[in-house]
Amino acid sequence: MADTEKKNIVIIGGGIIGSTTAYFLTRHPKYSPEQHSIHLIEATSIASGASGKAGGLLALWAYPSCLVPLSFKLHAELAKEHGGAERWGYRGVGVGQIDLIGRHVSNQPQITKNGDSKNEDIRGLHRPDVSSDGNVSLQKRSKDSYSNLRKMGMPDDLDWVAEECVQGYDSMGSPKDTAQVHPYQFTTSMASLAEEKGAKVIIGSVDKIETSPSGEHTVKYTGKSTGSQHSLPATDVIVTAGPWTKTVWPGSPIGALRAHSVTIRPTRPVSGYCLFTQLALPKNFKEGVKSRAMHVSPEIYARPNNELYACGEGDHLVPLPKSTADVQVDDSRCQDIVDYCASFSDEMRDGEVLVRQACYLPQVETGSGPLVGLTNTKGVYLAAGHTCWGIQNGPATGKLMSEFVFDGKAISANVNSLDPRRALR
Repeated sequence: MADTEKKNIVIIGGGIIGSTTAYFLTRHPKYSPEQHSIHLIEATSIASGASGKAGGLLALWAYPSCLVPLSFKLHAELAKEHGGAERWGYRGVGVGQIDLIGRHVSNQPQITKNGDSKNEDIRGLHRPDVSSDGNVSLQKRSKDSYSNLRKMGMPDDLDWVAEECVQGYDSMGSPKDTAQVHPYQFTTSMASLAEEKGAKVIIGSVDKIETSPSGEHTVKYTGKSTGSQHSLPATDVIVTAGPWTKTVWPGSPIGALRAHSVTIRPTRPVSGYCLFTQLALPKNFKEGVKSRAMHVSPEIYARPNNELYACGEGDHLVPLPKSTADVQVDDSRCQDIVDYCASFSDEMRDGEVLVRQACYLPQVETGSGPLVGLTNTKGVYLAAGHTCWGIQNGPATGKLMSEFVFDGKAISANVNSLDPRRALR
């Protein structure tokens, strides 16, 4: 590309991939806000889908290997440059696989907060000996307890899991190779930092991408506030619409998996660990509910803002809706996650449920993913299908997309294996 060529760049989708793409486009050496335009179009709001409701785990042992090292490095650099520890909760964490046997739990009314910060009574878990301020007196483990848990591999500071529930622990990572961010804060920060350098965010739903015989593109969208249709000319279109990619660029083999999660404020600050659990639940473990003995595997991530994030298994029970604003939350699935956590942690059992939510993860339907790079149409690029590692691999994807646009090829990593053209029909 000649340095004097004007670029009108349109990014479709305001999740982590679209937001980091906008960020790195504005940081590319060839970018000039006086010469080039960058528009990021999002249907609902920035980070309104999975990018705002994910766990936020970063790991050098994630996949795919062609993206992970670059992205992990960029996360550290972004945090250092922009105060990520304070701005989006960046920190190193310990990660472990923990085998647990859950305890029986009882159902009693519990006070939780909804998104409007209004209290509402729902069916939850509550221990009657908790004081009115929600605090529970802490009882330190005995020397024998520490010795027993160490034999099973448990770190001494992982003290928010009930001792009697632990069957074994295997470390999967340390703060040297594992970290975390708060996904909503990180994604919205990337979008805001891109805006500071000239990118413009548009809230509207993309209707279609038109390409003229001469190769010029027009992105047509309906504004959310006005309901009227608008058109944006584009030299380059980058589709980063996650599970909605197929609706924007037909033929894209990107599917969707619904996932539920909750956040809980524990009764006290807890140490920084992310846990992949194998939890054995006893028969009828929940009071008043008949159930068989079963095994479940919730993931639990401690965050630095005195919050624990917990997610359960995915499902295909409800098709992908029109937008993130229409995602259905199954409260019973969220309550299951709350109950699972209560069965092995007093701190979560007696804590406050802050959020019950659901989102859709983008998955490549044919082969592995994600798909990152050129499509069969010149000037149209695809960056989607990142599954549960979107937050982890967002920075690398964004940087590579900026290189595809301004340099004509990926420079920072070899992503030939992720070429969308191998999967597009």
